[in-house]
Amino acid sequence: MGALRYLANLCTVESIRSKRRRSMQTVEIKVKMDCDGCERRVKNAVKYMEGVKTVEINRKQSRLTVNGYVDPNKVLRKVKNTGKRAEFWPYIPHNVVHYSYTSQAYDKKAPPGFVKNLTQALPSTNATEERIMFLFSEDNPNACSIM
Repeated sequence: MGALRYLANLCTVESIRSKRRRSMQTVEIKVKMDCDGCERRVKNAVKYMEGVKTVEINRKQSRLTVNGYVDPNKVLRKVKNTGKRAEFWPYIPHNVVHYSYTSQAYDKKAPPGFVKNLTQALPSTNATEERIMFLFSEDNPNACSIM
């Protein structure tokens, strides 16, 4: 099959050939799997897709990780065709988030050490006034030594 695809790529126009090439991606999907049968069904549905290199399943976190040259939406559709409810992985590690204390960031269903991926208010790096005010505030333990 690889030889036929190689010959087909040689005979096609460059613009058509560039549409087929995808970059290596890691697709993470949240799928609830209760038993070994559910896990096997989801894994077999994704494993035989074109471009898939590795498939990893973490049943404890309800997480499916697919590495390869695939389209994330096609992987999600393929998992949904198994009859399972699936969505893209909505969580990120809590130490990556600047303000993990915002409302709706914590989810009871989130695995330990993860929070929801929400748009966070990032601290501005050019806030010189705030830095100067912090030097003389009561929250700064070194404020007395500066004065």
